[in-house]
Amino acid sequence: MQETDLIQACKGIGEKTAQDFSRLGIQTVGDLLRHYPSRYDSYGTVIPIEAAESGKIAAIKVTLTSAPQMKRAGRLSILTVTGSDGAGRVQLTWFHMPYLRNTFRKGDCKVFRGRLMRGRFGITMEQPQFFTPEVYEQMGESLQPVYTTTGGVTGKLIARVVAQALDEVDLHKEYLPPKLREQQGLAEWNYAIRTIHFPKNEEELLFARKRLVFDEFLLFILAIRRLKERKEEKPNLFPIGEGRWADRLLETLPYRLTGAQQRVLSEIRKDLSGPRLMNRLVQGDVGSGKTILALLALLDVVESGYQGALMAPTEVLARQHYESIMELFSTYGISCRTALLTGSHTAAEKRKIYEQMAAHEVDLIIGTHALIQDKVVYDRLALVITDEQHRFGVRQRETFTKKGEEPHILVMSATPIPRTLAIILYGDLDISVIDELPSNRLTIRNCVVDTSFRPKAYEFIRKEIQAGRQAYVICPMVEESEGIDAENVVDYTEKLREALPPAIRIEYLHGKMRPAEKTSRMEQFLAGGIQVLVSTTVVEVGVNVPNATVMMIENAERFGLAQLHQLRGRVGRGKYQSYCIFVDGSGDSTKNKRLDILNHSNDGFKIASEDLRLRGPGDVFGIRQSGNLEFSIGDVFTDSRILQDAAEAADAILSRDPELMQPENRLLGEQLSRYQKESFERLYL
Repeated sequence: MQETDLIQACKGIGEKTAQDFSRLGIQTVGDLLRHYPSRYDSYGTVIPIEAAESGKIAAIKVTLTSAPQMKRAGRLSILTVTGSDGAGRVQLTWFHMPYLRNTFRKGDCKVFRGRLMRGRFGITMEQPQFFTPEVYEQMGESLQPVYTTTGGVTGKLIARVVAQALDEVDLHKEYLPPKLREQQGLAEWNYAIRTIHFPKNEEELLFARKRLVFDEFLLFILAIRRLKERKEEKPNLFPIGEGRWADRLLETLPYRLTGAQQRVLSEIRKDLSGPRLMNRLVQGDVGSGKTILALLALLDVVESGYQGALMAPTEVLARQHYESIMELFSTYGISCRTALLTGSHTAAEKRKIYEQMAAHEVDLIIGTHALIQDKVVYDRLALVITDEQHRFGVRQRETFTKKGEEPHILVMSATPIPRTLAIILYGDLDISVIDELPSNRLTIRNCVVDTSFRPKAYEFIRKEIQAGRQAYVICPMVEESEGIDAENVVDYTEKLREALPPAIRIEYLHGKMRPAEKTSRMEQFLAGGIQVLVSTTVVEVGVNVPNATVMMIENAERFGLAQLHQLRGRVGRGKYQSYCIFVDGSGDSTKNKRLDILNHSNDGFKIASEDLRLRGPGDVFGIRQSGNLEFSIGDVFTDSRILQDAAEAADAILSRDPELMQPENRLLGEQLSRYQKESFERLYL
């Protein structure tokens, strides 16, 4: 079996199951092996029922005292059985699992593991896992992988197929030079890939993970270095001077640019008029004023006789940019011919816009990825700006280049990353930082609470909505997932509908929805038709909703501080006082202290630095990495030391062997070529 084989090469995976796997991004055996566990379960010691704490995961060994009972409530099938350990009694319940009826018999002795609850009807455990005592004892000796799952693909199925693939796939050639592995204390690749899935203990897990994280960072940095070398040679084909339109707009705006905005605008204008092609990243906190700088640069380009393009990741955001820019042009008398191009335009509408672009009847084009479709032709495109994207895709840059001569590139990011890491991660781009917020912004009021605060939070949301405002509620998961204890948007939406008055419209939003459905849902929220939006972090790259004043984040302990700060930035964008409620679902006061940092600072770069300082080996699993710069396994905060080591190693290798042609680097060069064709482009996109 080869890593490039389709997933159907694994036993028991037919066409239907392969389609289910594809929803997880798994199409090949290699994809399967790189579908790393999201966390690991350490199955604790079996305890007596009476000793188990209500609301906590527990493992209990009981003898079944009744035969299984089946009943229905509408479409819901409910299976129950009772058990006792001699001192305590428990009712065990499963929903939508009628096939388990024949699994249990009165008198069976089994270990059940799940969340034990004490209530009016006694002690209960819903949807527990179950094992024979002998099997549970064996499992207690190792860490059990917990995978991200989807309908039709359970964690058990993934673990079984991964184990089979590891036994049958051809051994991977070790491509890191032996001296480098020795210097960095890295595991052999085949050992690492097996152990990351099935570690015997935490020490083995961390050893394996370090190797895979190092590889991911090293290949990424090597690819970045090559990209930078190619770009440094490219001349500026579109020298652009400072225009009157931009200066007139600056003079008539009702506010003055901050000192940081003025500095960054100067850097952009110097690039546009200089001898080399601009490739610049502008980092700025939410609300720091990146968009006005983008518009000023585009006006300079258009006044010089060229075309400019502004690309946003979503249709809603693209449309919002278009409408706000058109309002500015109308207010200040700027005659810049502007068009909006998105995927939702009809074929006839697109054809008309294509003709206008090719004939240079429009100067500024705002849109989504529709801007780089095959039929799009520009006339002297000089500047491309991408908004809210960490990385601008390699294929996207090449596509723009093929549509004419190579344009200047400006990338805008609202995710704060400490400069030491940004220099490594954005090695192919010059970096500008807007490290100052406008003085007229209202500070968001924050609080960190536990789950007992929810009723008060719901009442607060109700009052804000009665006052005409709107609210976001963020959950870490789309739907309930096997073995992962966290709130999900689907169930939480129903919970909120029960808690809030029927007149309040509550809807959910997540990344698995169809694009048209996501766009429609976000537009309804923007227009005020939806009062509460329950969402995953998909709103992190979102639109400006000035009327939204409450951000409530469930399971805040599962996110990095920098990402929490960025989510918080979805509110506080209008004239109303805004609030952010961080709900700590862990019950761990030490994590509560960590979250409390957000109470004392609204400075994204300071928070990112604190996030970097506080992350450690214990945070490797369970805390989501921040922002969109997502690697498969590495986390730029938790693994910042490995990232810096990989950067130093990459520089040392390239200084001695730029083309990776020496014998000790040849296999690394081949691996880098594969990476540039596959993972690198996927990460950029």
